[in-house]
Amino acid sequence: MDHIVTVQDAVTAFADFMEPTAAELDAIDAEMPVIRAEMELLDAQIVVIDRGPTELDERRIRRARRRVLAAHRDYVNGLPVQKGGAA
Repeated sequence: MDHIVTVQDAVTAFADFMEPTAAELDAIDAEMPVIRAEMELLDAQIVVIDRGPTELDERRIRRARRRVLAAHRDYVNGLPVQKGGAA
């Protein structure tokens, strides 16, 4: 009879070393406005996948694209994060 053995100890043995460093977490925080803007654009595009976009949908997509571009620009230029804003 063969015994089934888990590899949990082997997988988690190095978990402490696999945690993100403070620098990596800071990099993620710095890029978060870009990620949020891209998610907003994706949400706007998903809404119109199976139907034609209405005028409101088109405006929402254009606005989301502008936010993505602005977020990328700010991230690349190292500008401070803008929080909030009108929807």
